[in-house]
Amino acid sequence: MASVAATALFTIPAVAMAQDADTTAPQAEGEDDDGSIIVTATRRAERIQDVPLSISAYSQEELTEKGIVGYEGIGRETPGVVLNKPTANFNNFTARGIATNGYNANLQSSVAIYIDELPVSTIGNTTVVDPNLFDVERVEFLRGPQGTLFGSGSLSGAMRILQKSPDLNDFDTAALVDFGLTGSDSFRQRYNAMVNVPLVEDKLAVRAVGFYRNEEGYLDNVGTGVKNSNTLIDYGGRLILMWKPTDRLSIKLLGSYENSNPKDSSLTSPSLGRNKRISDEPDRFTGKQAIANATIDYEFDFAKLTSSSTYSDFDQRFYVDLAGTFPPGSFPGAPIAFGLDADAYDKVFVQETRLASTLDGPFQFVLGGFYLNRRRDVDFLYRSNLDFLAARGITGLPDKYFQKQYTHSISEELAGFGELTYRFSDKFWLTGGMRYGETSAQSFTEAGGYLATAAGFNYYTYALFNIPVNFDPSTFTAYAAAAGLKAKGSKPSWKASATFKPSDTLTTYATFATGFRAPIVNAFAGRPSLVDDTDIIIPFGASSDSLKSYEVGAKGRWLGGRVSINTAFYLIDWSNIQAQANRVSDSVQFATNIGAAQSKGFEFEVAVVPATGWSIGFNGAYNDSKITRLSPAEAAISGAVLGHRLSAPRIQGSAYMSYNFKIGSDVDAMLAVNAQHIGSYNSSFPNTPGAPNVPLSTFGKTDAYSNVNMSVGLKKGDLSAQLYVENLFDDHSITYIHPEAFLVSRFGTMRPRTFGIRLGYSL
Repeated sequence: MASVAATALFTIPAVAMAQDADTTAPQAEGEDDDGSIIVTATRRAERIQDVPLSISAYSQEELTEKGIVGYEGIGRETPGVVLNKPTANFNNFTARGIATNGYNANLQSSVAIYIDELPVSTIGNTTVVDPNLFDVERVEFLRGPQGTLFGSGSLSGAMRILQKSPDLNDFDTAALVDFGLTGSDSFRQRYNAMVNVPLVEDKLAVRAVGFYRNEEGYLDNVGTGVKNSNTLIDYGGRLILMWKPTDRLSIKLLGSYENSNPKDSSLTSPSLGRNKRISDEPDRFTGKQAIANATIDYEFDFAKLTSSSTYSDFDQRFYVDLAGTFPPGSFPGAPIAFGLDADAYDKVFVQETRLASTLDGPFQFVLGGFYLNRRRDVDFLYRSNLDFLAARGITGLPDKYFQKQYTHSISEELAGFGELTYRFSDKFWLTGGMRYGETSAQSFTEAGGYLATAAGFNYYTYALFNIPVNFDPSTFTAYAAAAGLKAKGSKPSWKASATFKPSDTLTTYATFATGFRAPIVNAFAGRPSLVDDTDIIIPFGASSDSLKSYEVGAKGRWLGGRVSINTAFYLIDWSNIQAQANRVSDSVQFATNIGAAQSKGFEFEVAVVPATGWSIGFNGAYNDSKITRLSPAEAAISGAVLGHRLSAPRIQGSAYMSYNFKIGSDVDAMLAVNAQHIGSYNSSFPNTPGAPNVPLSTFGKTDAYSNVNMSVGLKKGDLSAQLYVENLFDDHSITYIHPEAFLVSRFGTMRPRTFGIRLGYSL
């Protein structure tokens, strides 16, 4: 238990500090001989203290002890990072203030998320399956643009989930069961298991992981009448085969599957009372993802060659009640039954090949190529409901859907990248990097869709003005097959850094890096509103934005790893910003570009082992990000205001403390408490797109909030048990505000206070 608890510090050197200076312990995975954490954030194995960028790393032991099973815990524990999570399977990270709102509909994510070699982050209004963080080697979170190594989606950072590979020599098993109770009747169950089987010693092994989560909800949907409606059912697993026919060659084959099925959204309506929401049908954001990967490593005398080929098949549902688009009083017949059932199917192929040097001399290099092909099919089905249609005398529709549109898009990215490091001495080295990539995206409308019309008017007119109508399918407006304009972009990303190590215990660095996002074509570009033809016309899209980051930092480890301090200061210039907006009359989303913004701030991480058995860690971040350049035309179409703060907290921080002690000769005990504080931040731009002098009705600020978790545990041999409480003070602050008016329930909160027990084997 001592080793488990000691790894559970916030700070990067937490694992390194797990051992007393006078204690000898087995070397943990991901550690160097001196206890330093080894990361591969630069596509090569390096001590974290020597990497010239801000990076946080979390071991499996730390994740388990803190009860972190997905993105949410990572977001709260990492300085300078916020996770905007309106509900299950919606995960949008903000790093260092680079966000115009917490949702980023139609925009490429500003933080790239990788599971091993597969980029899984896409655009803001796309479901991203919550990963199951069990049996992972570690999670690395890199802050600042990482474009040279991770491509256009890493504008302000990158997160990597590195799963454990098979052990070629030792049979191993592990299991973790977690039972929790939220309130008086919401029961949470989580089951995880792993087995590792060597098939041929030193040559061939297989590792299998399985998981199942049944987490009863805690919100009551007053529209559907379902209690604890936001229940989550999530299950899946992965199978990894490792073959090492020679000392130089290894081949790893991976297959994984996850089915994440939340039964309703977790967004609330505080006006209805605590833990209440409303929709005419459950809002469903589900995902089924299958991944197949083949990774080949070959060790030359001078370098390691890696080829990673990944295919992903991702099916998702985006079913949402849009009734908030037309609030009571906006039209004679408002509100009306109005929703969207969208089914999407992603097929993604990714190939990355890179060569990383293993030279002993002053030169080190990484060279590589990257290719991504993604096809996304989306079926947009806009619905009423049968009871509403009958009550309003609207007949003739073949079902509850009054508009159907079938689309697909194809996007590609091809890039070459490289980094070169020259060490003038053990104390000073320079690194330069560049990535040049070409991206393209094109959308297509497929034949077969329609808009229900009668006498030249559509469903919206008849419903909003409370006019009975009999639709005739023979007069429906049919959608013909059409190809949209192809958006192309090509742009280099640059990186340059200088690292100075004045002593063995202190590393300092200065880094310059650039980033950008791929251009965007709006799906409904050029279309007028079906509700109000005087409203703005949807623009073509948004060209690539551009980001320049300047960072200086220092990383220190003293007293044999008992004290560790990391600090970083940054200044970011962000121009031609890609921003999301919504047309007011029909809530149609679109992307556009606006002037510029600047983000500046600092981050720090501290870890201390003050005495045997004690571990203390804390971190914090300060950020000041705001719009610095904006034309009147840009303000009018986006709702932005000069000087407006971007969607990130000014202040945030975390703290952790644990105490480990013996009970008898063979039982370890642990007490731990961790807390996080996230400051308030803006939900979006403050004004209405198309009406820049009118305040946006959905604009707001999240609450500043704090979360405290506590746990007490015992471990004897391979068996462990831990009692815990999450959200100790039952904080019910607003942690997320959805920027779009079509949702009636638009506010996110933390899960209420939860008591539970974790039972582990071989952890």
